[in-house]
Amino acid sequence: MFNKLLRLGKETAIYGLSSIVGRLMNFLLAPFYTNVLLTSENGIVAYVYAYIAFAYVVYCYGFEIAYMRFVSTLEIGDKEENFSTPFLSLLASSVALSSIIHLSASTIAGWIGITSDNVVLIRYAAWILCFDTLSVVPFASLRMDQRPKMFAGLKLFNISTTVVLNIILILMFHMRAEGVLLANLIASIITFATTCIVCRSKFKFSFSSALFRELLKFGLPLIPSGLAGMALQIVDRPIVKALTNSSTLGIYQLNYRLGIAMMLIVGMFDYAWRPFFLTNARDPEAKSLFSKVFTYFILIMLLMFLAVSFFVEDLVRIEFFGKHFFHPDYWVGVPIVPWILLAYVFNGAYVVFLAGAYLEKKTKFLPFITGLGAIVNIGVNFLLIPSMGIMGAALATLAAYAIMAIAMYFASQKFYQIQYEWSKVAGIAFAAAIAFIGFKLLHPDPLEWYGLIVKLGLLLAFLALLPVFRVFSRSDIVLVKTAVQRYLASSR
Repeated sequence: MFNKLLRLGKETAIYGLSSIVGRLMNFLLAPFYTNVLLTSENGIVAYVYAYIAFAYVVYCYGFEIAYMRFVSTLEIGDKEENFSTPFLSLLASSVALSSIIHLSASTIAGWIGITSDNVVLIRYAAWILCFDTLSVVPFASLRMDQRPKMFAGLKLFNISTTVVLNIILILMFHMRAEGVLLANLIASIITFATTCIVCRSKFKFSFSSALFRELLKFGLPLIPSGLAGMALQIVDRPIVKALTNSSTLGIYQLNYRLGIAMMLIVGMFDYAWRPFFLTNARDPEAKSLFSKVFTYFILIMLLMFLAVSFFVEDLVRIEFFGKHFFHPDYWVGVPIVPWILLAYVFNGAYVVFLAGAYLEKKTKFLPFITGLGAIVNIGVNFLLIPSMGIMGAALATLAAYAIMAIAMYFASQKFYQIQYEWSKVAGIAFAAAIAFIGFKLLHPDPLEWYGLIVKLGLLLAFLALLPVFRVFSRSDIVLVKTAVQRYLASSR
């Protein structure tokens, strides 16, 4: 079992390496934007990307995970046919949809409240959606072929290209908000062309109607689920804008990005987790394996939650060449960060619990669960933002992810029961709560040496409490040590 856990960890680390470097590069755009764009310009960019995120779910109509599900079993056709059928379907639909949006950009801009001088952003968004969608199946095939290094390299290439183009278009060509989306579009085109070259051997250009029907049957229920899930992530942006203003939205959006560390962990784990549970589902120890994964995943998530929460105020105040990492105008939004981080802990739990739904083909339940989360998110946003501002939006995100994770757990247990190590998970959570409450009570000043010592001490206290709450036994430590030694020996 531990060998498989180590393999999952290795693949997660590879996916994560590209994500860490790539997200770090992308994250550096946040202070760049705060210093070169107005808060209102950051607000309009966040607003357009919110709609891109929603539209992307419709563009893909669940074919990414549907492809992974059917190529893992080859119930219909061979690998090449399983690749070409979803790819050709997405090619036809994405080109058609983007053409319609491009031609109707002025009308759409009016519908969503974008001024006429920003209509070009709608057209850029349409073709970003098209080329990002066309890369879905090639990227999914790399995951299923267990080629994390190639996957990671291409993702890193895409992000680095986007970052470089942002700097060039904004600083050299003075394109402002328009430059942000144009940089993304050019990077998406280049990335799609590159994935075509990498996966060229799989382009059979044959279309199976039988497979297409099964892909639709599996994938279509993921559209409302995906839309609701996306609402959990970005529906707060238009609500914040409607209840406050573009400047407040810009502050909220940039501070929300400070939760990127937690989003990063969830994302890189998800990349490795889905092919992992699909390929290990028939293992006699699968359920106990998945239970152990959940325990270790929660441990890592809560450790990261504490680390970022403790040091985020230090980060935003660091100065480089006379400029703060985040402009002081944005510091007012920093208190939302811990609650965004905690929301992603629940999001990660939801991702783990998804395994049962995918393995048992119970995707029809997902729209109801994610829909519930979206309703909670929207309702709490409208309830709290008028009185609490952007803190209300952060708490709405936390409430929504928590409800969704709990609902997914109970639903999944009905058709794929797993005995999770709840006593250990509770011990991890209790240790984290003690450390976080201690931080709030002490509230050490940022960028002060004694404050850094206090924060490091609290992190060590969290780790020291784990054996106290019996999260790890001596036998667990011996098993892990033995598995690591065997794994390293076999890798030589």
